[in-house]
Amino acid sequence: MASLKELKGRINSVKSTQKITKAKQMVAAAKLRRAQAAAEQARPYAERLSGVMASLAGKVSGDSAPRLLGGTGASQRYLLVVVNTDKGLCGGLNANIVKAAKARARELIKAGKDVQFYLVGKKGRAPIKREYAELVEKEFDTSEVRTPGFVEAEAIAEDLIARFDKGEYDIAQLVYPIFRSALSQDPTVDQLIPVPSPEVTAEGSKDAGAVVEYEPGEEEILEELLPRYVKTQLFGALLEREASEQGASMTAMDNATRNAGDLIKDLTIKYNRSRQAAITTELIEIIAGAEAL
Repeated sequence: MASLKELKGRINSVKSTQKITKAKQMVAAAKLRRAQAAAEQARPYAERLSGVMASLAGKVSGDSAPRLLGGTGASQRYLLVVVNTDKGLCGGLNANIVKAAKARARELIKAGKDVQFYLVGKKGRAPIKREYAELVEKEFDTSEVRTPGFVEAEAIAEDLIARFDKGEYDIAQLVYPIFRSALSQDPTVDQLIPVPSPEVTAEGSKDAGAVVEYEPGEEEILEELLPRYVKTQLFGALLEREASEQGASMTAMDNATRNAGDLIKDLTIKYNRSRQAAITTELIEIIAGAEAL
């Protein structure tokens, strides 16, 4: 049984930990508001860009389609772009992203496809390397900046497009979390390159059935828009990652704070019981000594 000094030391230690987790919870809550707003503000732009892409892609087909849209004509070599966080203490967020990436890799390998990983963020590297070390193509570090933004998304996109142009892979898929709430961040797998032809604008919308003439031409416009589309998708993934990280961190730190409180209560009860037992023992010894005299 632990001594009174040991129990008191443990109580003080847990109280110190509780103060840290409470402070980190408050910091994550403050950052979450900004990260969530940024992610939500980026979604309408991406949706509108997809609508324009749908209109253009519907008028371009065959050999006239840009390579980023038409692809290489093969589907053998896959590149999984896995977007993880750079910091820990965010619950099971990174574990869920890695789990989704590994599940997708197993599906492709089972189908006879060649798979490689392009890792963005530090926390997803070790789990993937333990199982697929020989398949990791590149690790892109985003930890040097405080908040990764469009500059980092542009650098990743340019690297991926350059590798695609060199014929290093046929299809790139993006594995990243979508922020739903502080309690829910859903790992998602989307095709990134070649750019999937977006669905035609839904019937009944103001653009449905509209006749649009593009100048100078659909092919030339697509040549400009396709790289921007890839950059926008990666930028959105980074924004979703930041919001998911802060939401998961806030929830994890709240749970840690509550667990620390419960542990402090349990340790305090043990401390009081041990102290009471020690006092009772001392009184018995005093009384027994007095009676002996």
